[in-house]
Parts: sequence; C-alpha cells; structure tokens
Amino acid sequence: MRIQEAAHHLGVSARTLRHYEAAGLIVPRRNSNGYRSYAALEIERAAWVRDLIAAGFSTRELRNLLTALEDGRRGARVNCSAVMQEKLDQIDRAIAALRKRRRALSRRLAGPDGGRSNIRTSGPGDEDTQYPGETLPAARGPGRGRGLPRSPDRPKGATSLRLSRI
Repeated sequence: MRIQEAAHHLGVSARTLRHYEAAGLIVPRRNSNGYRSYAALEIERAAWVRDLIAAGFSTRELRNLLTALEDGRRGARVNCSAVMQEKLDQIDRAIAALRKRRRALSRRLAGPDGGRSNIRTSGPGDEDTQYPGETLPAARGPGRGRGLPRSPDRPKGATSLRLSRI
C-alpha cells in the first residue's frame, strides 16, 4: 500500500506518516522507484503509534518503548501495561493540577470584587512601580472612553493593563 492509501486507511496525513518514519517509529519498505510501501504490519504499527500519541505519549517515549520491546525479543522484557499505567498516572496528575488551577481562578473571579482587586493600571506618576505578570492591551468599546491613562514611557495610544500573579 502506498503512503496516500495508508494515510487514508489510518485517518492521518501522509505528512504524519513521514513524521513517524523520521522519528524511527515505523520503517516502510521502499520500492525500486523510491516510493514507500506499507505492509499490513507497518499499518498496524502506525495505528499503534497514532493511538498512543493521541493518548499523550511523545514520539521520544514511543521510540524508547519500541526499542525496549524489540530488545525484549532478545532477552530483556518490558511491561507495556506498566508503561501505559505510568502514562495514565501522569495524565491524572496533570488533570489534578489543572483542576486546582481552575478552582483558584474560579475563586478569584467569584470574590467580592469579581477578580478586579489585582488589576493595576499604569499611569502618570507610577513609572517606577513594577507589577508582576503580563501586560495586556486595554479593552476598548462603547462607553469605555479613550482607555486607561498613558504612562510617559509608553508610546501614545499604547494603553495597557498589568495583571498581578494569581
């Protein structure tokens, strides 16, 4: 099967298959004309790679896993279930961290001032004040006038908000 057919069969792009090949995850045969030829075994392996990447594995992690699996045929054994369980645990930890961040932001927004207590505006007279966080463009719209006061160190029209860390 040629690369376009294989890509269509797997539901990925030909570029994705070339990426898997460049990463050393699949090794399709080459015909005499240089075209890639995918046998059933390579299609199955590419599907495995596609599914594990979608599950959160990196190509480096998969390359290490494949190397261990191939070495396992020659003696050392790797427990794929243990590797996948560790990835699942890693994903669970990431989800827990994101939930914690979400709760913190939600509490800040639900506070008595709607989260505005940490928003600082830059203006004349506070050039030496340094606020942690990022600078964002000031919102403009109906009823908002000309925006925030301009600090002398910013060009005209470049009003901004400085948000402190949450």
